Amino acid sequence: MGKLLSYSGISTKIRAMQSKLITEDQIQEMLQFTSTSHAAAWLKRTPEYSKTWASLDENSLHRGQIEKLLKASIFNNFSKIYQFASSEQRKFLDLYSRRYEIRVLKELMTNLFDHRDTDPVDLSPYREFFRRHSNLDLDALTACKTMDEFINALKGNEFYSPLSQIQNHDTALLFDYGMALDLYYFSLIWKVRRKLFSGKDLEQITKAYGEKFDMLNLQFIFRSKRYFSMAPADIYALLIPMNYKLKKEEIRAIVEAATYEESQQLFRRTYYGKKYEHLSAHNLEEFYNYMLRSTLEKEARRDPYSVAMLYSYMYHKEHEVNRLTIAIECIRYGVAPDEAMQYIRNN
Repeated sequence: MGKLLSYSGISTKIRAMQSKLITEDQIQEMLQFTSTSHAAAWLKRTPEYSKTWASLDENSLHRGQIEKLLKASIFNNFSKIYQFASSEQRKFLDLYSRRYEIRVLKELMTNLFDHRDTDPVDLSPYREFFRRHSNLDLDALTACKTMDEFINALKGNEFYSPLSQIQNHDTALLFDYGMALDLYYFSLIWKVRRKLFSGKDLEQITKAYGEKFDMLNLQFIFRSKRYFSMAPADIYALLIPMNYKLKKEEIRAIVEAATYEESQQLFRRTYYGKKYEHLSAHNLEEFYNYMLRSTLEKEARRDPYSVAMLYSYMYHKEHEVNRLTIAIECIRYGVAPDEAMQYIRNN
């Protein structure tokens, strides 16, 4: 009864927000438009965007501005949920919000590696969110001109340590810095989950993130072997250091397989290869999105008064924004609706 009461208010709020998310049928309707301004006008009439976009002139919005507005809606909705959340639920949301901080850090690092000046306006979708939910100093970070300055500006923040370790390597690439942040975040989730959750919440978080990490590791292993012919030692260094349904000996066998074809055969013997007979190394990325979405939907339906409900909503909101962004881009370049839907469904 205690759990039901603690989740009842936020569950009602999220159900109301969920009902406003853009459906696939609605996206197909939007793809019939031939200009981004018409698409923006259509979005302004939907329940999800009508209130926050009411004062905007769709005729003056270009594609980049629309994408920023869509991105901002993720953070606005996160803040709405946070206001309704209990102290226990906020522990999960605080953990989840690290992904947004890492997203911004990656964008800023990309500009530094490209030797571009970072335009503060580009960070407008994040500013209000960061003011409420982050200790990162965006102004100090955007003022940096080099990676050394950038990393030094993070001293005292949790992200300083993983980035400073990469900084010591003269050949470090943008990929290395991004991977260091991802590995830190994933390791943090796996490490603290037992401290933050118990009972059904712990079971759901372990399942959702465990399958996610397994699939991400499989994707990286197969991409590394198929496209880059990476040595096993280099592959191991970039894997998420945890296991769920994939056994350590299975990962070792796949990584050290002599050929890509041999690694595919070894994959068939794993938990995922046996459970999903149609799954192969070639369609892992597409299947990863499907499996994560299905797992979250199933867990949220089975127990709507749980942390799975929070995770499921945020995932679907981000998924909506990704699909709408692709749709806007397809409209801009005149991609036929049927072809555009193929790109959107693969996301």
